[in-house]
Amino acid sequence: MRVLIVEDEPLLADAIAEWLREETHAVDIAHDGAAALERLTVHAYDVVVLDRDIPAVHGDDVCRELVGADTAPRVLMLTAAAGIADRVAGLSLGADDYLTKPFAFAELAARVHSLGRRSRPAAPPVLRRAGLTLDPGRREVYRDGRYVPLARKEFAVLAELLRADGAPVSAEVLLEKVWDENADPFSGVVRLTILKLRRKLAAPPLVETVTGVGYRIP
Repeated sequence: MRVLIVEDEPLLADAIAEWLREETHAVDIAHDGAAALERLTVHAYDVVVLDRDIPAVHGDDVCRELVGADTAPRVLMLTAAAGIADRVAGLSLGADDYLTKPFAFAELAARVHSLGRRSRPAAPPVLRRAGLTLDPGRREVYRDGRYVPLARKEFAVLAELLRADGAPVSAEVLLEKVWDENADPFSGVVRLTILKLRRKLAAPPLVETVTGVGYRIP
């Protein structure tokens, strides 16, 4: 899924991003509220990790904007204010979850994953189709009982194709869900990842190209 981190401390933002990328998420960073609102008009995020005390536009105002949107992402409010009144205020703004600093990265990642599950239609914890088994929790893939080692982007692309349940997924959607904003849409990175994925999954081929539409696992 795609995550936006809104945090004005660059080192902390980079550390959170790296941890979530290890979990195969696509992650973008904004260091102030204005930049966050701009990115939210461009990309469809599943989860926003939002520091409450940020410059330009306060985190509370960013949260209000998100809650009022038609397709609002889930919001994990991140703040140093640990009092009960602060938590109640944050949740009252419409945040879905609230985590205080300092925090454990593993807990933050678990909360982001939980919110991500709520942001899309329910899917089984283990995805199965056409002899493939993909376990998101263990990050393992098997084809007909054979373990298939995949790189992070390959795993994430395969997960999106399996979640589509046989429907084609466009390269644009894959780019939006799997890569961050630094990815060049003209680089052919999606096509290259599909080629690597096909090679690792081996014969007979599973990932079909639907001309002019995208890719699918029938």
